[in-house]
Amino acid sequence: MSKEAFERQDDATLEMRAETDSMGEIQVPSDVYYGAQTARSLIHFNIGDDTMPREMIRALGVLKKAAALVNEDLGKLPPDKARLIERAADEVIAGSLDEHFPLRVWQTGSGTQTNMNANEVISNRAIQTV
Repeated sequence: MSKEAFERQDDATLEMRAETDSMGEIQVPSDVYYGAQTARSLIHFNIGDDTMPREMIRALGVLKKAAALVNEDLGKLPPDKARLIERAADEVIAGSLDEHFPLRVWQTGSGTQTNMNANEVISNRAIQTV
C-alpha cells in the first residue's frame, strides 16, 4: 500500500480487495499493485520512515526484466508472458510505479519483502495490461 494508503487504512471510504497467500486472507487497498506479502510487511515492519531507495527499486526492475528475457531465451517462459513482464519491469525501471513500493528499509536481512513487493507489482501491472 502506498504510504498515504497505509496511513489512511482506517478510513471507511478506502476501497479494499481481499488477497490470499500462505498465511491466509488480508485486505489490500484496491488502488495499489502490490499484494498480500507487501501488505503484511507494512504491518509487521512499520519501523521508521525510511523507504527503499529509488536505486534499489530500479535495480529490482532491471533484475526482473533480465530474468524474464533469459527464461524466454531458455524456452522456460512463453514470449507473450515475457513481453508482459518486460513492459511492467520497464515501468519499474522508469520510476512510474514507485508509489507501489512503500516498504521501509527496516526489514529482515535477506530483503525477501522487497523482492516480493517487486514480484507483486510487476505481476499485477502485467495482468492489468492484458
